[in-house]
Amino acid sequence: MKKHRLLLLLVISLCFTSCVDIEEHYDFKADGSVKVVYGFDMSKAVSVLMNLMTDSVRETPQFAMVKDTTLSFYSALPDSTQLKLTTEEYKMANSSDLNIKMDLAKNIMKVNISHLAKNSDDLEYYLEHISKLSLGNQVNNVAKTNKDIKAFDAQQLVAGQDYYDYKVTPHKFYRIIDKAKFNAFLKKTSSTLAMAKAMLIDMPYKLVLNFAKPVKKVTNPKAIVSADRRTVTLKTDMNEVIKNPSVMNLQVDF
Repeated sequence: MKKHRLLLLLVISLCFTSCVDIEEHYDFKADGSVKVVYGFDMSKAVSVLMNLMTDSVRETPQFAMVKDTTLSFYSALPDSTQLKLTTEEYKMANSSDLNIKMDLAKNIMKVNISHLAKNSDDLEYYLEHISKLSLGNQVNNVAKTNKDIKAFDAQQLVAGQDYYDYKVTPHKFYRIIDKAKFNAFLKKTSSTLAMAKAMLIDMPYKLVLNFAKPVKKVTNPKAIVSADRRTVTLKTDMNEVIKNPSVMNLQVDF
């Protein structure tokens, strides 16, 4: 049985770092504040992997455990990282929430990281720094079912967002992909991306921006603007992004 557990640990830890449905939601309020949520849904990967497991493994107590936990992002950081935070990084991490939902029997594994930026400067700082904070093993400790099994590597989930350059003002949201950083990300995750493709696991990406007033200009031709011009939605997937990283570029004037 232990061999089965170790095999599951290996497969999950390899796949979950890349095989996720990623959704980013931004709500731009009239007062200038912005609610941003990073959502990572690994449920499809769980479904595929669970089908590969034997009945004896799926019937163990650890797979019956259900988690629905919310904590501050700061409290999820390891002590070594907390001690290195600047005052601004501490404020950012402490005002961000981390939610983990796990129910393997129902093929559910989701992680949300949310933050309320008080203005455009705060949002730009958040976007440029959140991916640089290591979660280490603390999030794994929340999500794992016992000392032998880690549910996912949350650190790499967040770190995967560290290939954008941002410019945010009260009336602009510009995001340009840094191709050098993105190529480094691809090199680091090449084996997991290949495994996901072999297992027919899609890696879709969705970006939704809601505004308090109609947007004036959107540059990305793939972006869909709602009839009232208050919502911008961009949908793609990792395969398309690998072929054309510029598909992730977005400039919105509002």
